[in-house]
Amino acid sequence: MSTLPVIAAVDGSDDSLRALEWALTAARLRQAPLHVVHVRQYAPWAQPDALVAGPPEPDQDPVLEQVRAQLAGRAGLPVTEYRAVGGVPAAALPELGATAQLMVLGSRGRGGFASLLLGSNSLAAARDAACPVVVVPRPGREVHEGPAVGPGPRVVVGLPVDSPAEATLAFAFAEADRRHARLHVIAAYPWTPVQIWPAPGELVPPAVDEDAVEDETRTVAAGLLAAHRERHPDVRVDLSTPPGDAAGHLVAASKDAELVTVGRHRRRLLAPARMIGSVTQAVLLHAASPVAVIPPTADPARTDG
Repeated sequence: MSTLPVIAAVDGSDDSLRALEWALTAARLRQAPLHVVHVRQYAPWAQPDALVAGPPEPDQDPVLEQVRAQLAGRAGLPVTEYRAVGGVPAAALPELGATAQLMVLGSRGRGGFASLLLGSNSLAAARDAACPVVVVPRPGREVHEGPAVGPGPRVVVGLPVDSPAEATLAFAFAEADRRHARLHVIAAYPWTPVQIWPAPGELVPPAVDEDAVEDETRTVAAGLLAAHRERHPDVRVDLSTPPGDAAGHLVAASKDAELVTVGRHRRRLLAPARMIGSVTQAVLLHAASPVAVIPPTADPARTDG
């Protein structure tokens, strides 16, 4: 059985070239081939010969030629293939994900407004691709200091204990193992204490004790992690169970992290199959590190391989 490739989506922008470097490392760590893909949007109605000629050949594509020149002479490159694809990137990139184990792209490309934090093509790939998608942000995003964790490289994963996603945990553990990194698991729980004043000047404590909620969250989270820890005994796990907004804690933890891993969305009975949850979208918009978005039904070969 052949190894599925890692796809690096490029368009000649600095963002996509940074994503290319991340994809190179990912392909090496997975011992997988690298497919460098440029989706070239063209309008057949404006080009009479396009219906016959179709998309450009890889050796006629200036974006791919730029990448070839950038990689020329490097040692230790994975087996690399260059592909030029014609079409609309927001549609073509998710389709390409059906034949990949991972897709990597920059947070923004050449199009759109310069002020946008996340481009439409990156959002479409993260929302619709069948494989995990890593979005590499522009450097310089400032985030608040995260919780103190151990030294060394670090992979972060969000764990909603009320709707855990096994594929997300599998990907995060495997990535931490490949990178010889610590795994920082953040299992945030909502907490808005309600104080009751039955009489003037008399304060009654909340009916639900916060320490009990935190203890229960930690117990459930530890149980969800147990099987993954057995499969990856060399991965050092730091489990945090902070109160409040999960997105804020994940963004804070992204500072100096190798990667933040999140599920595409929380599973809900009536929710569309393809959507990005509010926590995941906030992390994509604000995290300082690359962000991996994992579809809920990802093939284990694409996550824990």
